[in-house]
Amino acid sequence: MGGYRVGIGYDIHRLERGFPLVLGGVPLAHDRGLKAHSDGDALAHAIGDALLGAMGLGDLGAHFPDTDPAYRSVSSLHLLERIQGLIQERGARVVNVDSTLILESPRVGPHVDEMRERLARALSLNPEQVSVKATTNERLGALGRAEGIAAMAVALVEVTGA
Repeated sequence: MGGYRVGIGYDIHRLERGFPLVLGGVPLAHDRGLKAHSDGDALAHAIGDALLGAMGLGDLGAHFPDTDPAYRSVSSLHLLERIQGLIQERGARVVNVDSTLILESPRVGPHVDEMRERLARALSLNPEQVSVKATTNERLGALGRAEGIAAMAVALVEVTGA
């Protein structure tokens, strides 16, 4: 059945010393990184969950479990490439993705264009089809205390046929 489908994704990871900080596939200089089994890219994870949700395919953990050593430190862009393949196999295509990072630091504005380019490449899209925004949590709660970074995403997928 053709038509459009929308999915919503959310991810959050704790910031800790000794881990790299990667957001939207871009390594960022910071004194702490996101603790995770993979590279911890919360932005890519939220986008992946939105895409899987749009297709009714469960979530990231169902496809890439943190109990599987194959995904230890894996690039989340690689996971997005795999998700894009699943979508394509089902006769669908990603129309666009809109995402928001929620973090106090580091400042990501200077890196947004590169994030959009890397995410778009992984999803076989043009950068104009990928939106990346950032906001703070106004120093409220765990995110406001810079204990972690969260991301939200919405994806639109068009099902054209098998």
